[in-house]
Amino acid sequence: MKFSPARNVAVVLVSAAVFLGAAVAHGQPSTTRTYRLGVLLYSTPTADPNMSVFREAMRAAGYVEGRNLVVELRYAEGRPERLRGLAEELVQLRPDVIVAFGGDVVPFAQAVTRSIPIVGIMSLDPVRAGIVPSLAHPGGNFTGFTFLLSELAGKCLEFLREVMPRLSRVDMVWNPDHPDPDLRDTQAAASRLGIILQSVEVRRPEEFEAALATVARDRAEAMIVVSSRLMNLRQAQLLDFAARNKLPLVTGWGSWVRNGALFSYGPNIDEIIRRSVGHVDKILRGAKPADIPIEQPTRFELIISLKAAQALDLIVPPPTACSNSAGLPQSVPSARSTTSGVMGCAVTRAPRGARASLTAFSTAPGAPAVPASPAPLKPPSA
Repeated sequence: MKFSPARNVAVVLVSAAVFLGAAVAHGQPSTTRTYRLGVLLYSTPTADPNMSVFREAMRAAGYVEGRNLVVELRYAEGRPERLRGLAEELVQLRPDVIVAFGGDVVPFAQAVTRSIPIVGIMSLDPVRAGIVPSLAHPGGNFTGFTFLLSELAGKCLEFLREVMPRLSRVDMVWNPDHPDPDLRDTQAAASRLGIILQSVEVRRPEEFEAALATVARDRAEAMIVVSSRLMNLRQAQLLDFAARNKLPLVTGWGSWVRNGALFSYGPNIDEIIRRSVGHVDKILRGAKPADIPIEQPTRFELIISLKAAQALDLIVPPPTACSNSAGLPQSVPSARSTTSGVMGCAVTRAPRGARASLTAFSTAPGAPAVPASPAPLKPPSA
């Protein structure tokens, strides 16, 4: 089986047939009324990874800017201290709905209004963060989607160990102002696996240079980046550091893999963004946010860059090893070689977890094994 550089990303759907909610309501919205939508962003409309998909989904649902929809955009350009003021500006405009993109952003929208409906799209746990009392009954003026599932963070470390059997030191780069359980859950997995996990905190864009210098000093063998809008804003800097130091980087957002990360494990973000339009549509048609459950994904993707694996001199394990690392049955019911040089298999989870499938993947035949020890890391460039 030949490795094809042009086809260097393997996508594996880890499960799920359905989300825990309904899609956009049937029928088109009114063409005689103009709806006003407020949107609050951490970065900018062009830099935000979800805004273009959201706009396309709104158009597909019958909400067309310039015809029956006005979108009021407010964006912080990566400066979190601006978010509260921008949220207050949106409230003064009296939109029908405010859409807040990101766990870094949602608390600011919620803090400035208890009457205007808010749809939050976030990678944090809104119950643990104190945003809502429960996912099923959010109450108040808030509903939305969370990308989070408690098992995801620990699984990333388990997959890393499958790829790097001698792995002993991992640095986790994360924003402590973005309240999610990734550090705690990954620490639990690290303790179980006998891996030293170092926490590297970054709260603002100007702190990344010092944070990456810390990763270099730690002589980490791999780096986990916890998904947030702040991290996405500095995606290029993080990936460049990882590439220069031949450091495997893993995260929860699939788009990073296409740009150089080794793998990601998490939900299909574009799919969630499209489904969030269903919440907006329901509210614009008269539903109360308090009556719309906050949804969680049941479809997950493990996406691996074969090109990155080859550049890192890694041999990715066969299908059975992958299924074992995910806690799935050891017997793989079907494995096949595809024209892209990727092995694929599918497994079924318990009903509560919906349907699952997991990756089986490979690198070029004859690729060297995992190095016995990591090469010294270079400090980040100024």
